[in-house]
Amino acid sequence: MPDTVDPQRLGTLLSRIRREVEHGPLPSAQVAVARDGRLVAFESYGDAHPGTRYVLQSVGRSIVAGVVWKLIGDGLLDVGEQVAEIVPEFGPNAKETVTVEQVLTHTAGLPFAPLGYPKMLDREQRLAAFGRWRLDYPPGSRFQFHLTSAAWLIAEIVERRTGLAFADYLRERIAGPLGLSSIELGVPEHRQAGSVAPMLATDRVEDGQEPDPWGPWYLSDPKVLAAGEPSHALVATAADVALYFQALVHSGLWKPGAVAEGTRIRLTGHPYGERIHGGGGRRRTSMGLFVTVAGPDAGSNLPSTGSSALFGSAGAAYQLGFMDPESDLSFACLSNGYPLAGYDHSPRGTAFLTDVANLAAGLVR
Repeated sequence: MPDTVDPQRLGTLLSRIRREVEHGPLPSAQVAVARDGRLVAFESYGDAHPGTRYVLQSVGRSIVAGVVWKLIGDGLLDVGEQVAEIVPEFGPNAKETVTVEQVLTHTAGLPFAPLGYPKMLDREQRLAAFGRWRLDYPPGSRFQFHLTSAAWLIAEIVERRTGLAFADYLRERIAGPLGLSSIELGVPEHRQAGSVAPMLATDRVEDGQEPDPWGPWYLSDPKVLAAGEPSHALVATAADVALYFQALVHSGLWKPGAVAEGTRIRLTGHPYGERIHGGGGRRRTSMGLFVTVAGPDAGSNLPSTGSSALFGSAGAAYQLGFMDPESDLSFACLSNGYPLAGYDHSPRGTAFLTDVANLAAGLVR
């Protein structure tokens, strides 16, 4: 295994991110690089300091995934189980065949099943919503990111199998023992100001223009952030995200083989509704258990300069976290800048995330 991080390449990476804050649209950014269980670099730019935490959005899925992998390694969960066997309230409306693996790979058939604020605050209302959900297509037949449904089911499964609410299990059994204190789900409103970077628009608000109601602007409401939607409302520093990835490999908290099983490619398909083996000219996305894996195509904004085993998640709009097991390098780039549309598909926005991803994955020589 190569054993050094190239200082010149690291300087180029940090300069690229700093430039996007100093001369681009981002109000702040944090970046962290880790290897062999320790931080190699950790920098904050703009209106941020080392203690600033960011709303992780989809980057948080990798943290959720690690919780699930721990349960699998500890023998508390089998991905072949039917969700309704664990959470009977989920079974109505022909959902009894949905498996845990299908939820984790976004193929369960209910990608946009609704569960919003304030119903998300109450467990009984969440369980009632699970029962009302209906399938959009047969489980296992299509791959489409389950933005509003999967993480709530995962959280309930964790609670049924451990006796702890997901946020408590994460804090008491993982983040706490690892010393990663910035990682938190459900930050109370009175502790958000000064601790969590507020989401700020990177484009000019025109008269009468309303932001996209989903995505970052949904989570910019302090009440919604406090409610703690599991796969998007996690907060952390970039340092703790990068070190979390390292802990998956180096801490001994996960049983041998659990991470390898979690990052084994289960399917490769086109997101947003294409059939798993269907056509279309878009980049294909390889899925492990609730993480994307680079595989042969490096889809979903993962870098193409790392190994095929690299795994992690990108987050709207300028965020990325990943681990490359072959180079033993982990990386996190977080920001609180967002376009009103929630995503930045402009040439500049696309180039930024692509540049950062590929520079980071190529740091080890």
